[in-house]
Amino acid sequence: MKKLVYQALSLLVAVLLAPWAVRCEVVDVAAAGRQFVELLQKEDFAGAVSHFDATMTTALPESKLRETWQALQAQAGPFQKQLGTRTSKLAGHDVVLVTCQFGQMTLDAKVVFDNHGRIAGLFFVPSHPAAKAGGTGSSVRPVSVSEKEFTVGHGDWELPGTLTTPASGAGPWPAVVLVHGSGPNDRDETVGANKPFQDLAWGLASKGIAVLRYEKRTKQYAEKFKTDGVGHLTVKEETIDDALQAAAQLRTTDGIDPKRVFVLGHSLGGVVAPRIGEADPKIAGLIILAGCLPRPLEDVMVEQTRYLVSLGGKSSAEGDAQLAKTQSAAARIKKLTGADASSSTLLMGAPPSYWLDLHQHDTLAIAKGLKQPMLILQGGRDYQVSPEGFELWKTALGARPSVTFKFYPKLNHLFIAGEGKSTPDEYEEPGHVSETVVADIAGWIKKN
Repeated sequence: MKKLVYQALSLLVAVLLAPWAVRCEVVDVAAAGRQFVELLQKEDFAGAVSHFDATMTTALPESKLRETWQALQAQAGPFQKQLGTRTSKLAGHDVVLVTCQFGQMTLDAKVVFDNHGRIAGLFFVPSHPAAKAGGTGSSVRPVSVSEKEFTVGHGDWELPGTLTTPASGAGPWPAVVLVHGSGPNDRDETVGANKPFQDLAWGLASKGIAVLRYEKRTKQYAEKFKTDGVGHLTVKEETIDDALQAAAQLRTTDGIDPKRVFVLGHSLGGVVAPRIGEADPKIAGLIILAGCLPRPLEDVMVEQTRYLVSLGGKSSAEGDAQLAKTQSAAARIKKLTGADASSSTLLMGAPPSYWLDLHQHDTLAIAKGLKQPMLILQGGRDYQVSPEGFELWKTALGARPSVTFKFYPKLNHLFIAGEGKSTPDEYEEPGHVSETVVADIAGWIKKN
């Protein structure tokens, strides 16, 4: 395949994705992705552009989209047919991969939808098979573990989940509740072609530890949040309440050691893990993966956007525009006051109530007051939650013998190994949570 297809035609032509967005619209994204490719096939570029968000419309107007499609077919051959679709989540956005057969090769049209069902990103990338998941590096669940459905919560907020346990023996086993990162994640915390929570569940259960994972409230009840209003949402309703409920239910579940129920938080889940531990002192310990932000979240998102813009090697009008947009939103967030708490206006995908709540809680200060043991892990290639935050953890808690730190130079934000600078495209390559990470977590749990 010609290098041009990988570079010039592997198009990131739109918004750089904000990883903490709260989804407010419900869209059949698979159908929308197929329909968009049909518009390209018919050369209805005006119709295609009508589905773009504002930044995409500026970055890829009708004339430029026509040129892009023509250049693609010049390299890949005439478009022939669609072969299928796959959907996933990437940084809180919906991603549809429409596999397209061209005359000379098969490519995936990667169509990214924002929180309102508008197209916020478009790539053409080499086609890869569907994700292969599993903590053991296999797409098949290990015979050493078993799984059953498990409902977290009750009433209006019941969440479907999966309890993974060792296949042999009756326990009682230590257990872990997995707490998602930002965005409306599924129980596997699917990101691109990867399922890190499924990896962790299968890997830990194969080592004698039960694991509970579940659909995130903002995913399972996306329409309810839309119709009932998102204006009062905080991270408590989004994440903390359900994690506390899950831990409490595990303590009364057959086969689980009620004194050894742990919480593992990834990314945003790690940021709020100390709040979960503070709310429930019965939790046996906290495992924090990529969970310390060196600065306020809105500032981290500005830095992340700047990093993503820089990946092209030079500035671009659309990249500069997105950075300016993110900086403007961050400035508005910093000016929020209590009077804004009931507003439903979204800033970086979340209402003022969400940001005000985050500003009121100092993660490190809360962690310093906890008695539970902690295991804090960080990947060296993580561009979403940088190693700088890990150093803050070490400075704040390094003198405590009950806190263990692990750093993995070659792992990214999903704790999957790679080389060089990490990019969003890396998440589309099927991979697995490092076996070393799984072993380190299992060993730490068994000692506590």
